Formats: sequence, structure tokens, C-alpha cells
Amino acid sequence: MKQRVNIWLKRIVGLVLLLLLTGGWLVLNARPAWGQVGKINYALTDLQERNFSGQNLERGVFAGADLRRANFAGANLRASILTKAIFLDANLTGVDLTETFGDRVDFSGANLSNAIFTDAMLTSSHFFDATITGADFSGAILDRYQVSLMCERAEGINPTTGIATRASLGCR
Repeated sequence: MKQRVNIWLKRIVGLVLLLLLTGGWLVLNARPAWGQVGKINYALTDLQERNFSGQNLERGVFAGADLRRANFAGANLRASILTKAIFLDANLTGVDLTETFGDRVDFSGANLSNAIFTDAMLTSSHFFDATITGADFSGAILDRYQVSLMCERAEGINPTTGIATRASLGCR
């Protein structure tokens, strides 16, 4: 009986040592997901009526954020994550949203004049009553229904890219 207990104790001690070594290795080799320099995380925050105009928010995370009536005029939001963000009646005049991931974003009533959405992913996003004069959607992935609605009011040429809004949307 004593021999069996000794065998089980040795196995338990061996297992504990293995777990400690593995855990130590994981801790020492861990890389923080949010510790990247310059990355701003506003996920799931209430940012209504905040002023972000002219700021460099490149690679920022605004997933699920409430940005109603916020001012982003002239801001850099390149390569940002906007999933489920609410930009209702926000000012995004001249904002750079190049290569942004924006699944299910609500841009309804927003001012997107001269905004750049080049190569952005905007699936299931809404642009109801948004001002899109001079906005560039070149290479952006948009729902066909939203494109058809935007083509009805698309006009202007983006002053930065020189691309017409209608051409960037593929309007007839």
C-alpha cells in the first residue's frame, strides 16, 4: 500500500512541475494584444459628442462604441476597427478611413463629405441620409442595397484622391 502511495505522489509532483514549467514558459513568451504602440482602444465606450477632430487615431478600436454627434473632422482613422459602432449624425468630414474594418456600422445622418473609405470593409453598414458628397469608396466592400441608395445622391470629387464619388461607388 505504501509503495502505491509513493508512486502516486511521484506522479502528482511530476505533473505539478510540468504545469509550472509550461505556465512559466507561457507567461515569459506572452505578447500583449493591446500593448501595441499608438493603438487606441475605445471599444464599447460612450463617446457621444466627443471632439476627435484632426487627431491621429490610426489603428484605433471603436468596436461597439456610441459615437453619436461626435466630431472626427479631418481625423486619421486608417486601419481602424469600427464593428457595430454608431456614428449617428457624426461629423466625419475629410476623415481618412482607408483599410478600415467596419462591419455593421451605422453612419446614418453622418456628414461623410470628402471622407476616404478606400479598401474599407463596410459589410452590413448603413448610410441612411448620410452626406457623401466627395467621399471616395474605391475598393470598399459595401452591400449592394446601400450602394444603390447612395448612388441616388452621390456627387462631388474627393479633393485628396481626385476620385468622383459616383465612380468610386460604381454608379451608372
